[in-house]
Amino acid sequence: MEKIKTYKDYMVDNGYMEKISMAFVNGILQAIALNLFWQPGHIYASGITGLGQIIVTLTEKMSGIGLPMGVVLYCLNIPLFILAWFKLSKRFTIFTMISVFMTSLFVQLIPVTVLSEDPIICAIFGGAICGLGVGLALRSGLSSGGLDIVSMTIRKMTGRNIGSLNIFFNACIIMTSGYLFGWPYAFYSAFSIFVNGKVVDMVFTKQKKMQVMIITTHMEDVVEQLHGRIRRGITILNDAEGAFNHNEQKVLLTVLTRDQIPILQAVMEKADPKAFVSISENVTIMGNFYETID
Repeated sequence: MEKIKTYKDYMVDNGYMEKISMAFVNGILQAIALNLFWQPGHIYASGITGLGQIIVTLTEKMSGIGLPMGVVLYCLNIPLFILAWFKLSKRFTIFTMISVFMTSLFVQLIPVTVLSEDPIICAIFGGAICGLGVGLALRSGLSSGGLDIVSMTIRKMTGRNIGSLNIFFNACIIMTSGYLFGWPYAFYSAFSIFVNGKVVDMVFTKQKKMQVMIITTHMEDVVEQLHGRIRRGITILNDAEGAFNHNEQKVLLTVLTRDQIPILQAVMEKADPKAFVSISENVTIMGNFYETID
């Protein structure tokens, strides 16, 4: 009998190269956003990147010393790597370190180039390009570091999303950008952060929940395969009956995220290709829906 691959085996076979590739792509895109749009336009990013910009700008204004942005960005993430190592997952931390290293590296390699001095253009394109990179990274199970680690730690420990933390931190960055460069730039930075968030939402669909109903005659095989690859709860409804031939069926109910649907398709092709599978989008979840960080 063929050995059923576990979730970790599946990730080893299919995920490592994708994660490293997306870390590379995300690093290039974030560096382009920062050095070709945000820096020339005096636009501040959200989160730790924005904090790094503030530190570099204030240090240069006060002492005339130009700190390397890539080094500052990586150093700011080191305490968060330690937090992720102990509170989230060692594998997750390693890939996050690779992702942040790629970003820091390309921030140093790609020179600051003025493509446009229009702050609105810089805000739109900087936010969109960065959002594309972050969204692609998140789809591959990567984190771009920064406040994502804090939010994920709080969510894992409490089951709650603490959006107020990001709002407060970004509000401080926006106010600082207005103080340093004039209050119109505070609005440009806020607009860029908004664009960034919208693009991330468009690219990264993991947060979208899908309700899955499976009608099968091979219940044990399906459950075993699903539990081996996707760690989600499954409800089993017994004594279902087909109206056409009156065969006894089992009904399985579970909730997945959108990015797990390809894994579900692979599972069903192997466990029961003839099963009836119904997927409902945009379901509302009440109660806890925990995610395991690998």
